[in-house]
Amino acid sequence: MTILDTTSGAPQHPATPEPPQPPSSFLDRFFEITKRGSTVAREVRGGLVTFFTMAYIVILNPLILGGFSADNAPTDVAGGWLSAAQVGAVTGLTAGVMTILFGLVANLPFGLAAGLGINSFLAVAVIQEVTWAEAMGLVVINGILIVLFGVTGARTAIFRAVPKELKAAITVGIGLFIAFIGFVDSGFVRATTAGPPVQLGDNGSITSVPTMVFIVGLLVMGVLVARKVQGGLLIGIVATTVLAGVVEAFLKIGPGSADNPGGWHLNTPVLSGQLVSAPDLSLVGQFDMFGAFGRIGGLAATMLVFTLVFTNFFDAMGTMTGLAKSAGVAHKDGTFPRLKSAFVVEGLGAVAGGATSGSSNTVYIDSAAGIGEGARTGLASVVTGVLFLGSMFLTPLTSVVPLEVAAAALVVVGAMMMAQIREIKFSKFSVALPAFLTIVTMPLSYSIANGIGVGFISWAVISACSGKARKVHPLMWVVTAGFLVYFARGPINALLGA
Repeated sequence: MTILDTTSGAPQHPATPEPPQPPSSFLDRFFEITKRGSTVAREVRGGLVTFFTMAYIVILNPLILGGFSADNAPTDVAGGWLSAAQVGAVTGLTAGVMTILFGLVANLPFGLAAGLGINSFLAVAVIQEVTWAEAMGLVVINGILIVLFGVTGARTAIFRAVPKELKAAITVGIGLFIAFIGFVDSGFVRATTAGPPVQLGDNGSITSVPTMVFIVGLLVMGVLVARKVQGGLLIGIVATTVLAGVVEAFLKIGPGSADNPGGWHLNTPVLSGQLVSAPDLSLVGQFDMFGAFGRIGGLAATMLVFTLVFTNFFDAMGTMTGLAKSAGVAHKDGTFPRLKSAFVVEGLGAVAGGATSGSSNTVYIDSAAGIGEGARTGLASVVTGVLFLGSMFLTPLTSVVPLEVAAAALVVVGAMMMAQIREIKFSKFSVALPAFLTIVTMPLSYSIANGIGVGFISWAVISACSGKARKVHPLMWVVTAGFLVYFARGPINALLGA
């Protein structure tokens, strides 16, 4: 049938109706999976990979904070200590709940767990002055302040004030940092007793079998990712874990120690003991919010809170910047969807970590592994969170993947994140130097916050002395002043003690 166009006399044919689109699922609409160019299968794989690269925290956090007796646990100023089994249980609980909440509210593929910098700071320094309950109370206060910064928009304003070149440098620095973590965790890079700070393997040679397994895993994952094999990182993690299990079954390498420096780091790839056990959650609620102020005085306690806030605040800000860029969800100015919600939930992670005595929970850079697998939405975080909740009951299974295998994934993802270096104009030295200092300070000082601080200070000073002070956002000056105090906290604490 032909329809005549009465205005031109030209015949027209009826438009061919488009085929009906299948209705999207609630899951797709809620997490915007298709909108972000992902699929449910890809999100599930990404969530699995993130969990496998983060699962070590369920084992490591109890080793840092707790012990099986007061003889092998960090004891506080009153001789108190935390049970390793209880710390392990609350580590999985808090990481699971907060990662699921983050996925549902912020809709980003970021995993949360006990932050390694803060838990070490608590175990080494803070409990020399206060009890464990009082230390966790300071962590809760730190979290409340971070939540307030998020709710009021102060944290978002600071984030927007950071120049885009510094945001790109933060991403690159984090990529180099997590690659360096992978090299160290695998034994590929080790400290020296004399001479250079680090060396390749043992006296310049790769001598341990676990490090060789790391190299095999790194190459396998690299090839799979280069060939764009779907699930390449997850396939590589599983395959290398199987290889590690076979190697351990034949060679009986055992865990690494002073007597066995060539052993596996943290996890030995064997199944042993009960596969299922009920978690002991007795530590939940065992914190004293204001006890530290009475014990050591307001000024000293405030300095401890200041250190916690600065470390938590800027570590997480830098991590989320890098992860958002890696996931392809960041805007041109470095911001990303649901920015304010992400900051608030991350702050709640600090509150929850203190309230459960598992230490402040924060966004993990290891989430980059899941993003490298294709995760783009909060569904991946929900998958990771559910697995963390399961880890409370299945501790033996979470300890099967050796750190050398997770380390290989981190190095691959670190290489992916280096691509952001193209956004930095190194032809302008006023940009190049702060960016360079940001990038190299993170791995060399083993701290994301240190890298951000050095970058902020150098950017502000160089811009001011180059006649571009007006281009520095006022909030950059405020944060720079804060970082100067942060870096001088040792002498300040000494003065307060005097």
